[in-house]
Amino acid sequence: MCIFCQIAGGEIPNNTVLENDDFLAFHDLYPKAPVHVLIIPKQHVDCFQDVAPETMAGLTAFAQEVARTLGVDQTGYRLITNNGEDGGQEVPHLHFHMLGGGKLKWDHFHEDTHKNI
Repeated sequence: MCIFCQIAGGEIPNNTVLENDDFLAFHDLYPKAPVHVLIIPKQHVDCFQDVAPETMAGLTAFAQEVARTLGVDQTGYRLITNNGEDGGQEVPHLHFHMLGGGKLKWDHFHEDTHKNI
């Protein structure tokens, strides 16, 4: 069982922001922004490529509610998912990072990085 399934199942404690029957949002242990929350479906889905459209519809509404709960719905936020090894996915369970709480930079691809791609 993956770590996010254990978190969703209540086996591993988390700092919950919002939860319903299908989804869970909780604070990231290693935040990259003033607001950094992980949003997951409780049912295991490996990655974005495998998710059913119906699940994404529910996750969209849930993520919008998370943004309102955190107070970033009006100021703005970034919603990111990494898909597969080359996409940087570290945990094989679909999850989205919601980052906000201030002006976010976009410096992931530095000039030197392009030389290696």
